[in-house]
Amino acid sequence: MSDYKRTIAVLVNDQPGVLQRVSGLFGRRGFNIESITVGQSEEAGLSRMVIVTTGNDTTLEQIEKQLYKLIDVIKVINLSSKPMVARELALIKVKAEPSARPEILGVVETFRASVVDIGASSMMVQSVGDTGKIDAIIELLKPYGIQELSRTGVTAMIRGNA
Repeated sequence: MSDYKRTIAVLVNDQPGVLQRVSGLFGRRGFNIESITVGQSEEAGLSRMVIVTTGNDTTLEQIEKQLYKLIDVIKVINLSSKPMVARELALIKVKAEPSARPEILGVVETFRASVVDIGASSMMVQSVGDTGKIDAIIELLKPYGIQELSRTGVTAMIRGNA
């Protein structure tokens, strides 16, 4: 049983302190959270957390059982066990003197990203995609000089009618 990335969705009551209790549970059990996103769900009063962690089947089973013990947790869904769509958003501010802009725009177009701001000596690029795509565009923009980087973390859903 090898460790690999797991993505789980947790439907919770939209209450103060729920995020802290969920993240605290991971910390107390020695599980690392690689990424966590939280937002409204399709149902009023409920929020959906999408958490990316690393572990094996036993670890994931343990996490699920522990999450269900928290009072505000309604449902835990192992997204990794089914075909899913996962996306992340990154804003990347890169040093961009006018002479370097055509090259940078080439990278942006290749990744179907977009330029969302241009300054005198910088450009801000927005990229949406899976984690691998975000990692790749960041690597290609590094030589130009990344001045600032902000990533949302992964959000995901099961494909189709599931």
